[in-house]
Amino acid sequence: MSNLPGTTEPSQLRDRIQRLGLFGLLASWSELAEQPWLPQLVAIEERERKRRSLERRLLNARIGAFKPIADFDWTWPSKIDREAVEELLTLRFIDEGSNAVLVGPNGLGKTMLLRNLAHQSTLQGHTVRFTTASDMLADLAAQESSVALSRRLRRYTQPRLLCVDEVGYLSYSGRYADLLFEVVTRRYDDSRSILLSTNKKFAEWAEVFPHAACTVTLIDRLIHRAEIIDLEGESYRLKEAKERAANKSSARRTKRKTA
Repeated sequence: MSNLPGTTEPSQLRDRIQRLGLFGLLASWSELAEQPWLPQLVAIEERERKRRSLERRLLNARIGAFKPIADFDWTWPSKIDREAVEELLTLRFIDEGSNAVLVGPNGLGKTMLLRNLAHQSTLQGHTVRFTTASDMLADLAAQESSVALSRRLRRYTQPRLLCVDEVGYLSYSGRYADLLFEVVTRRYDDSRSILLSTNKKFAEWAEVFPHAACTVTLIDRLIHRAEIIDLEGESYRLKEAKERAANKSSARRTKRKTA
């Protein structure tokens, strides 16, 4: 059998058992400390708990299906700071409690980047929540009491990383702006990171939240400790659609010639 990771030094092994909460083993420590099977048992329990923890965090993160970062076409956007994106993939921004905002038009891969960053963060042990702006704000606005809203806010303020996709695709009422402001402020005060994508420059956010008094302050707190990454170019999805149409047209012409 292959060796399982972990120290077998008695005092450190006892600490590991205590962290696992295996109090029955601790109560019989004097009898069990020298048992040859004990280190293997502890390592198996640690491994299984890590597996279940990852499974639970992936489920709670709600990242959804996505293409791996290896499939990202770095040559398609006419402007993208690849080094800045790769720096984000180190996840140091989470340890620093800073934010990151991807700004650019539709179809350049912002969502793909967000999902990869969310997945990598989850694999590295962070709690993560992935959501679109519209889903999050509708969820919060649907709460019928201040108590229910307070509970639901924790869904978006407690994870170590909150990923908010598609800010700017819809316009929102002042109520929705206040809810986003509340999420951003609470995370700002607790130094918990936000990863956000938007198709609007910050100067255009007044169009996203018309009549909202908090927009300027919301942006200020969002970008105070943030990496802003601008993307420019044409939609990759539109490119693929044009290529499919051209291929179908070519196939039809070939079929007519051979008929």
